[in-house]
Amino acid sequence: MLAPLVNLLIVVASVLLHRWLWVRLVRDTTRSGGRARRAGTVATVASAALAAAPRILVPALGPDTGRPLAWTGYVWLGVLLYLILVLLVLEIPRAFVGTRTLVRRRNSTERPVAVPEPVKVPATTVSRETTTVSRETGQAPPGADPAPREGGDTIGNRRGSGPAHPDRRLFLSRVGAIAAGGIAVATTGIGMRTALGDPVIRRVPVRIAGLAQPLSGLRIAVVSDLHLGPLLGRGHTERIVRMINGLEADVVTVVGDLADGKPSQLASAARPLRHLESTHGAFFVTGNHEYMFDGADAWVDELHGLGVTTLLNERTEIRHHGAVLDLAGVEDLSATEHGRGPDYERALGGRDTGRPVVLMAHQPVMIEEAARHGVDLQLSGHTHGGQMFPLTELTKLANPVVAGLGKVDNTQLYVTSGAGFFGPPVRVGADPEITVIELRP
Repeated sequence: MLAPLVNLLIVVASVLLHRWLWVRLVRDTTRSGGRARRAGTVATVASAALAAAPRILVPALGPDTGRPLAWTGYVWLGVLLYLILVLLVLEIPRAFVGTRTLVRRRNSTERPVAVPEPVKVPATTVSRETTTVSRETGQAPPGADPAPREGGDTIGNRRGSGPAHPDRRLFLSRVGAIAAGGIAVATTGIGMRTALGDPVIRRVPVRIAGLAQPLSGLRIAVVSDLHLGPLLGRGHTERIVRMINGLEADVVTVVGDLADGKPSQLASAARPLRHLESTHGAFFVTGNHEYMFDGADAWVDELHGLGVTTLLNERTEIRHHGAVLDLAGVEDLSATEHGRGPDYERALGGRDTGRPVVLMAHQPVMIEEAARHGVDLQLSGHTHGGQMFPLTELTKLANPVVAGLGKVDNTQLYVTSGAGFFGPPVRVGADPEITVIELRP
């Protein structure tokens, strides 16, 4: 129901941002009425439409039909982010130069003009002809000081005291635009290489007090945020499955945001999950994107057919070498918009508190409830590690842990930065990853 409003806000934001880009990259770098300005204006309008298209048009077209538009639109969004950041940084020297120019102009107009004292020269030394300005030519005789030009002064009209030369302003604007474009494209290119490359394998030991000795060394593979869709398909899933199987994990956990669409559109992309290998099976909990596309229940059914168990506010026993670990999972917070949501009492109530319990919960902020229910370790995703600097820093404001291992009260929290991406196929300062948690007493 909020989709039309969100789409409208996206369009408005795109128009405003691209209007500012037009000023800095087109108006300031081209001459009025020229072909370059007309071409730049057309390109800016097209770019504004392209920036809004992935969010508005691609979902309607579907992942296959909308793939070309998604690639071009999302890549441009990545470039756009860094283009804006660099141009904002360049506003600092621009403001400094502008202020300095205004001060010089003010000083030049306020400075009094020095009028030299007249020099008395004997009349006999200069003939009448040489001291008289020719009426026909209006020129001063040779050796005489030229008359000051109208609107100028002999002292205040020095270099730098008047307005900057238009060609100089144009040159500086073009240098800034080229620098901003080069940095934005280079950063996006490096980020794409990271995002589309193999995830990093992280091995993280986690100590749990009172862990039974038979459970020591239990390996839990953690992956989240695959985001199957128009940009990431079957090949992405096959690579993830292949890498997880090489870890020889005892348990595989997929902590939400599997896909950006419904199984009717993306079932083929998810099918390699049937080949996941582990001692005790593969488990899944829903993320916010499963509910964003109204496909949560359909994905639960689809994954069941692939041999992946979904934990919807429930738990299961992992029996390992004669000892038992409780593995629980809760629905994502966004499910509350659909009359559902996480139910910790149902998932964790009535269990044997002498056993260790690991909770799968998509969003790190769910750690508060987990801690109140005595969870030993929560596994989460959702943040993408921030995905793109400086969003990596902003993400810290909304999450107790952005990536890695942390602790709230007596409950440990591991947040994976995810194996995929959302939006631009770019990761800067946040590598994709698959994690192996190894339990230790």
